[in-house]
Amino acid sequence: MFDFMSQVFTESTIIFTETWVDDNFVLIALAVFVFELVRYAIKKKLSWNMVGDSATNFVTLLFLLTTVFVIGLAYVGAFIFAYEHFSITQLPITGWTILGCLVLADLAYYWEHRFLHSNGFAWGTHSVHHSSPYFNISVAYRFGPLDWFFPFFFHIPLVLLGFNPFVVLMCETFVQLYQTLLHTETVKKLPRPIEAIFNTPSHHRVHHATNKQYLDKNYAGILIIWDRMFGTFAKEEESVKYGIYPHVNSVNPLKVYFHGYGRLLRQIWYAPNWKYRLQLLIKPPIWAWQQKQMKEQEQR
Repeated sequence: MFDFMSQVFTESTIIFTETWVDDNFVLIALAVFVFELVRYAIKKKLSWNMVGDSATNFVTLLFLLTTVFVIGLAYVGAFIFAYEHFSITQLPITGWTILGCLVLADLAYYWEHRFLHSNGFAWGTHSVHHSSPYFNISVAYRFGPLDWFFPFFFHIPLVLLGFNPFVVLMCETFVQLYQTLLHTETVKKLPRPIEAIFNTPSHHRVHHATNKQYLDKNYAGILIIWDRMFGTFAKEEESVKYGIYPHVNSVNPLKVYFHGYGRLLRQIWYAPNWKYRLQLLIKPPIWAWQQKQMKEQEQR
């Protein structure tokens, strides 16, 4: 075990491993998705709207992949450039450094995810992921137009610390793949030790909830300990209601994909002044709703 963890790997091995895992994981996710559809059908909860919503989720994935195909080389190139010119060291690729990078990548994901909920500009893209009124594997592939943009700024510090860029990219991928399997109602709760340490479907259902006590909770990727440490943990207790407010109420992929920034642009356009416009960008998304509620109360 310790010999394996100390073994030095090549960049080509890391690239092959990431590609192999990513490609085969898609098959696993599709199999789970089919199982979920059958389960919903048996429970008589399957509807054409759910099927349409699921299809829309996969179309938004294609939109994102098209964008990543165009800018992907720039993303990787920036990582490599930073590693070669600005990293404080260059760590060897071993089992230990991969494990360390995975833990730090998971922590970086927590703060990235929390940032996406903390201001209107980032929420404009992340709200797409939360906009589905359903919760199944397909929702994991429901992406917004700038979902490729924000991860860079939270993971580049790992490159500057000396982790190989391809190790960082692989760890980013592993965190995302783990997250995919959390999008399910099929798994209720796992044994208590697992629920205490790891993110689970139960914890992630809380994150997607619109219930008041669940708002802005459970940002974790793999380890739920980050939420426990930083005070953002909530346990699933009452039944979860999914979606965002206001509801999108559409399975049109283009409308779903761009609705977040479309709504933000309308808010900015009709804002009373430039200070209010700036606050729409930097304040949490709930701020605009609170302002609307206050204005309605004043008019009564």
